[in-house]
Amino acid sequence: MGGVLRWNQLLRKLVAQYNLPPAPRSDGSYIFPDAENPFADPQFPFANPPYAARAYSYVAVAQYDALKAAWFYKYQFNRPAPYTVDAAVKALVATSDLPAYPSEDAVLSGVTAEILKLLFPTAVEEITLMAADQRNAALWSGKAADSDISAGLALGKAVATIFTANSTGTFTVLSTSGVSTTTMSINVPVRGRFRTDGMGAAIGTAAQWQALADGAIARGETPWLSQDSPARPPMLPNFGKVLAWNMTPAQIVADRPVAPPSTSSDEVRKQLLEVKGFSTNSSRELIAIVHKWADGAGTYAPPGHWNDLAEEFISNAKWSEVRMARAFALLNMALHDAAVGCWETKYFYFNPRPSQLDPSIKVKTGLPNFPSYTSGHSTFSAAAAAVLSYLFPGSAQEFTDQAKEASISRLYGAIHYRADIEMGFSHGTKIGSYTVTFAQSDGAN
Repeated sequence: MGGVLRWNQLLRKLVAQYNLPPAPRSDGSYIFPDAENPFADPQFPFANPPYAARAYSYVAVAQYDALKAAWFYKYQFNRPAPYTVDAAVKALVATSDLPAYPSEDAVLSGVTAEILKLLFPTAVEEITLMAADQRNAALWSGKAADSDISAGLALGKAVATIFTANSTGTFTVLSTSGVSTTTMSINVPVRGRFRTDGMGAAIGTAAQWQALADGAIARGETPWLSQDSPARPPMLPNFGKVLAWNMTPAQIVADRPVAPPSTSSDEVRKQLLEVKGFSTNSSRELIAIVHKWADGAGTYAPPGHWNDLAEEFISNAKWSEVRMARAFALLNMALHDAAVGCWETKYFYFNPRPSQLDPSIKVKTGLPNFPSYTSGHSTFSAAAAAVLSYLFPGSAQEFTDQAKEASISRLYGAIHYRADIEMGFSHGTKIGSYTVTFAQSDGAN
């Protein structure tokens, strides 16, 4: 299977485990973590779709950068694996001619565990054990010696530090003769990014939430309201200001979809009738599609669904660890950017859900606690399909078909208007194209 694939599976498990909205207090209010007290909520983190997209992207990009560094040193030192130099060492895994120093398994364990412990601080023990298991497997299988693993662990942690602290972007690693003075620059633009990307302010404040509603009212529109009981604060209204991977803040604003139909317009009344039609006259086949793509609380979230779909193609390609890491990095950069672009749009327009304008509409799946326009599923899915189609062009039509099904499932579930879906899909395709453009010039081909 490989470490990259296994860590992706474990990350999806963690997202599902923590994708639970915080419970209200007895007085109907909610506890939310903030910069002063990030662990105020015992359920922290709430791995909702934007949080999940960011988490998948940081883990995947850090893994890719760490493995690129590992490959650099592997071919600099060119030390063979123990099973190739000592006949007494029996290989318990498939053999290869890949140099053993530093151990790619240890590199992955080091970088992944450090990032995951920040993303899921209440799962530190579980994450630490997972990382140790990977290193032990490399040692016990004859794939790596102790020094290979020590160097790999140090390298993985060093790369993680570049993401999470103000690092110089260079580091030293252990060599066969002690400490090497050779240094390597690692993608300096990511330096300290984890702590400075704007995520700390994504929750916003009560005054900011009210300003969003006031802005919609000033435009003559009906503002979105939480339909949870008790009413819940909006989900990450400032996530649209979080740093994207392959879009500038100016591009995010320039690419924002045009305004949705006015809440008082004949077009909205027409689209409400369509939503109500699916609410009252749904077939078993359509309900099956709704549930297939629901990805609500307690699941790996929509970005995780696309990681799950990608796993089969990446595994079947039988790529090296570094190439698999690149695929997941590209996919998850696009999914993160889709979350940023979609959330910027949602909270710019602050558009109400169909069931808010027409309470007789009964939804077929969980109603998300954020504005309607545009559809997150549509944006995520179109962006993912664009990247996967670049990586696996022979399956492009399959990815497009899956993305369209995921998108329309939200209309079948009576939680989105058609405009949300169509504009979200177009927006997601554009967002995905930025990552494809990046990939075409990253030097990997």
